[in-house]
Amino acid sequence: MIYIVKIGSNEYEVEVEKGQANIVKTTTVAESVAPIAVPVSVPAVVSAPVVTGEGEVVKAPMPGTILDVKVSVGARVKRGDILLILEAMKMENELAAPVDGVIAQILVNKGTAVATEDVLILIQ
Repeated sequence: MIYIVKIGSNEYEVEVEKGQANIVKTTTVAESVAPIAVPVSVPAVVSAPVVTGEGEVVKAPMPGTILDVKVSVGARVKRGDILLILEAMKMENELAAPVDGVIAQILVNKGTAVATEDVLILIQ
């Protein structure tokens, strides 16, 4: 079997037979065509929401997508109340309030993709 291998500006015609490779011919190739610039669309960088204030943060335990936000800013919650539903690995996970308090900030919306340890909610 004969293969053409290009390395830099050289082309090598290589014959491979029964595990042995022999260079049959070497050719220097002149670059006759200038590279073509192809426009590339770069996605906008979205900065992560910033937690403002102090309190207990609720973080994503795993990567996934927010299916539903069950609370709103200013709502009183008790430890164990369901705050949001996170879909991960095709399972719906209920994320509960770790403490009693008031929802000070919600940093995600329905449909938001989150990574492990992303801050989702701030409870004061």
